[in-house]
Amino acid sequence: MHKIALTSTRAPLRSLLFIGAHSDDIEIGCGATVLRFVKEHPEIEVYWVVFSSDERRAAEARRSAEAFLDGARSNTIVIKEFRNAFFPYIASDIKEYFEQLKREVFPNIVFTHRRTDLHQDHRTLAELTWNTFRDHLILEYEIAKYEGDLGHPNVFVPASREFCERKVDIITKSFTSQNDKHWFSGDTFFALMQLRGVECNSETGHAEAFHCRKLVA
Repeated sequence: MHKIALTSTRAPLRSLLFIGAHSDDIEIGCGATVLRFVKEHPEIEVYWVVFSSDERRAAEARRSAEAFLDGARSNTIVIKEFRNAFFPYIASDIKEYFEQLKREVFPNIVFTHRRTDLHQDHRTLAELTWNTFRDHLILEYEIAKYEGDLGHPNVFVPASREFCERKVDIITKSFTSQNDKHWFSGDTFFALMQLRGVECNSETGHAEAFHCRKLVA
C-alpha cells in the first residue's frame, strides 16, 4: 500500500479542526489519530467543536477533549447547544456558526463526519463542512452504530496499541452517561480499529479509517 505523509518541511502540520455533532463523536471516530498527531507534533494547535450537548454531556466532552489534547501546543474547545437530532431542521442556524468558524480557524486538516452517515446530525455537519471549508483537506471519520452504515474508507492512519488502549480508556471513563447504551462498548471501539488495521496491513495491527473525497498530491 502506498503511503503519503500528511506533513513535510515545506508544509508542516500546524493546525487541526475537529468537528463532532455529539459529545463523544470525535473521540470515537478519530481518538487514536488525535493522540498520535499530538504526540508526533507537539507544536500543533487544535480547534475542537462539539455542536450538541447538555450540561452533563458538556462536562464530559470537555474532560475528554482535555485528556486527548494533553501535550498540544494550544487547544480551543467549544461546546455548543444546538438541538440534538434536529440538525437538518435548524441547519440555517448551524450554518451561521460555520461562517463564524471559517473566519476564526485556518486548519491544515479538517476532521468531520461522513457525508453518507445515516445519522441526520452527522450528515448535516458533513455537508456544512464541505460547504464551508472548500479548499481544505477534509477527512471524514466513521462511527459504528445500529444502522450499520460503515462503508469502504480509503485513508488509514495506523495507531499503536498504546494509543488505541488510551483512546478506549478515556472514552469509557469520561462518558459515563452513555453506559446504558448497547453500542457504547470498549470492545466495539477496539474491534473496529483492529479491523481497519487488517485492511491497511498496519504494522501495529490497528488503525483508524477515513473517507477522503478530494486530495491534491
